[in-house]
Amino acid sequence: MKTINVGLLGFGTVGSGMAKILLQSPEVIESRLGATLALKWIADLDLDTDRGVAVDKGILTTDAEEVINDPEVDIVVELIGGYETAKRFILQAIEKGKHIVTANKALLAAHGDEIFSAASKKGVEVGFEASVGGGIPLIRSIKEGLVANRISGLFGILNGTANYILTKMTDEGSPFSEVLKEAQALGYAEADPTFDVEGIDAAHKLTILLSLAYGVPIDFEAVYTEGISRITPIDIKFIKEFGYRIKLLAISKDDGEAIEARVHATLIPEDTMLANVNEAYNALYIKGDAVGSVMLYGPGAGMMPTGSAVVGDLVDVARNIMNNAVGRVPSLGHQPAGVKSRRIKSIEELKTGYYFRFSAEDRPGVLSKIAGILGKHKISIKSVHQQGRDSVGAVPLVMITHEAKEAAVQAALSETDQLDMVKDKTVLIRIEDWR
Repeated sequence: MKTINVGLLGFGTVGSGMAKILLQSPEVIESRLGATLALKWIADLDLDTDRGVAVDKGILTTDAEEVINDPEVDIVVELIGGYETAKRFILQAIEKGKHIVTANKALLAAHGDEIFSAASKKGVEVGFEASVGGGIPLIRSIKEGLVANRISGLFGILNGTANYILTKMTDEGSPFSEVLKEAQALGYAEADPTFDVEGIDAAHKLTILLSLAYGVPIDFEAVYTEGISRITPIDIKFIKEFGYRIKLLAISKDDGEAIEARVHATLIPEDTMLANVNEAYNALYIKGDAVGSVMLYGPGAGMMPTGSAVVGDLVDVARNIMNNAVGRVPSLGHQPAGVKSRRIKSIEELKTGYYFRFSAEDRPGVLSKIAGILGKHKISIKSVHQQGRDSVGAVPLVMITHEAKEAAVQAALSETDQLDMVKDKTVLIRIEDWR
């Protein structure tokens, strides 16, 4: 039976999961692949920490270039994370004719075009299923399963940490800071949670999905990004009363002329499937012209789910090696001639519904004054809720609007926030209902 050798760079959580699957289930892989996937090298600077995986110490090294330069290694798996070092190792491995598998969404969002171009010129594969959605086959589904479809919309819960925090805030009424500490204690959130709670991680993933769905070059800077750190229990309370749940949503829409690409806290109707994706789970809702609507759901991170996605890529690459079919499926699902720049809409062009929470004085004329400013900017109010006075004499005045333009909303709020009767910056949350 043919042996295909794998070199692993980075023996952290995901690397340990990949190694565990390869070492504990070789017969499953061999029966499906018709070859042996052999873990020939593991490179990591820390070789002393117990990963819970029994590996031959002879395959361990602290020198990544020893792995890259080994002529017997067919596929290099990069699970180091980060930017410059990971990019350097990947490009070196490609230059040596090695196929690549990576879970590094940040690197692909920033430097994917360079990496995919180098791989194409060298005639090697790049597998990256594990970079978006952990164990959920999102990339393969868009790239192959939905190849017959023009995709008009993507709505994704793509960060488990943010979803866990918002779920706990919704179900238990706890403040953001308290739930964040709990998420860190459970290992869902990093010591520095910025990428997760400020939407950056989800934006990295959306950047990759945009290229797959629409055949556009990778451009992370084009994705509008906001986080969830300003969401409070009082907003959660009102949101539930209006019949919504709040999610950090990655959203893309294609109207045929331009593409929306944005990540931000979003209200979605509580009776939709996506609204009921809770805890640290991920999901992607896809709208295609032929298939209609599809939702993929599952664990978006973790040692074994993400390790499973990495091994899935290894098997895909190995099959192509065995059948001399490298490049059979383009890395981003589109032939190079079909990859074309499209206009990405600015956030000011967005047209959607909005949730506003004003902190206003409890006196006559406040509602009419605010409503007058909104009306001047052609923002129509759908419903209003006003609560009793708080400790400083202000009251939360909450409104849901009909569809309005973002530019008009921002102009209106810049006026209302200057009113003497408004005591704090207005909270704005966008609303999506794709049914």
